[in-house]
Amino acid sequence: MIRGLASALAAFVLLVVAPAATAQKRIALTFDDTPRGVGAFFTMEERSKRLVAALRKARVEQAAFFVNPGKVQAPADEAVVDRYVRAGHVIANHSFSHPHLNKLAVANYLADMDKAEAWLEPRPGRRPWFRFPFLDEGGKDKAKRDAVRAALAERGLTNGYVTAEGSDWNIEQLTVDAKKAGKKIDMAALRDLYVETHVQAADFADALMIKTIGRSPPHVMLLHETDIAALYIADLAKALRADGWEIVSADTAYADPLKTAAPDVPSANGTLTELLAWEKGLPAPRWYERNNIALANRLFAERVLHEKAP
Repeated sequence: MIRGLASALAAFVLLVVAPAATAQKRIALTFDDTPRGVGAFFTMEERSKRLVAALRKARVEQAAFFVNPGKVQAPADEAVVDRYVRAGHVIANHSFSHPHLNKLAVANYLADMDKAEAWLEPRPGRRPWFRFPFLDEGGKDKAKRDAVRAALAERGLTNGYVTAEGSDWNIEQLTVDAKKAGKKIDMAALRDLYVETHVQAADFADALMIKTIGRSPPHVMLLHETDIAALYIADLAKALRADGWEIVSADTAYADPLKTAAPDVPSANGTLTELLAWEKGLPAPRWYERNNIALANRLFAERVLHEKAP
């Protein structure tokens, strides 16, 4: 009797507990626009050192930095990229000059991408991923989109897609503007807004992806190499884990079958989560609410500057 109960319990564990374990939320952290110029608080060198230290403190073993080699104008700029690689992170292609595909001819766009790849390919830590600047795959121009997708495949590159984002670039710009204007910035509130926004963005993306593809994939969060990240990435990592997320490597995320996804929607300009949900016909909203810049600006004004938003 006891042996039979034990066997039944073991079977229950395999059926119930094991699937729950494999369904744990997973997310990789990625940073665009490396090397980035002077921000609200730090020089480029200070920011990169702080970001490396913060990622180490947060036990993020491998993040991905998407590089614009056109911004590498001096040895100090190159040193920023090398610093991330020495710390165990990886680098990938974000174009040479960060152009909009919908504003450029395909040949010119590919030439810009190839110029960046020539700089990246011989470097340690390089990965064969290309992230479209502005997540712009050609807007409504399907012919242009498909031409670039084919060109990526010919070059052995895959789409460095994003599944979750909270428009951190806007939080950074609002902070820069407030600093220049001499406004008092509530740093604790800034931290809380940044962290809360990105945890919510991850949860929104996961819920929508489960509705869309029936599973929780390893997600890819879009961040930027900003002063805000250098200050608060450890807080974000802690909050993500408290919310049930496991932080995984970019290598793990981009090994998922999603790497071959090529949604055919009227406009390929957004997160992969949004595009797949759109293709399946799921109703809006398919975009995390704080990517609405008017809403994000109001929250920043009210919570970080303690101003009444217009």
